[in-house]
Amino acid sequence: MIEQRALGTFHNKNVLSCLGPKNSGKMDRKVRRIMATVAKKPADGKRLTQSQVIAALADQSDLNKKVVKEVLTNLSDLAIKETKKKGEFVFPGIGKLVRSDRKARMGRNPATGEPIKIPAKKVVKFRVSKATKDAIVPPLKKK
Repeated sequence: MIEQRALGTFHNKNVLSCLGPKNSGKMDRKVRRIMATVAKKPADGKRLTQSQVIAALADQSDLNKKVVKEVLTNLSDLAIKETKKKGEFVFPGIGKLVRSDRKARMGRNPATGEPIKIPAKKVVKFRVSKATKDAIVPPLKKK
């Protein structure tokens, strides 16, 4: 499956010529490894998968992937529990999850224009820290 997906997006004639008529359907180990690497990298504009995030963190921290996955799972469980209990959870250096209450209000059905009552509810928002926002989108310099 990975090989087919990679072949569909990989158009390098040198790599594809390695297959040759002799291999007719069998890929040698080197080409298969290149294709798997290409297939694992996210395409432009696509988000990282959980497996890719875990692999990147494991490589950077010299930890086992299983340990990194357990840490991420425990962190998300803790964030959910604390946000539910106390109303907010801070991810240091990134931002915080905040639970807020929305009041009941009047709205409109966009199809008919008829007024409808929207009930009160609780929502979760993520507030990005100033340092993170400035790192991703630098502020404009004043003239």
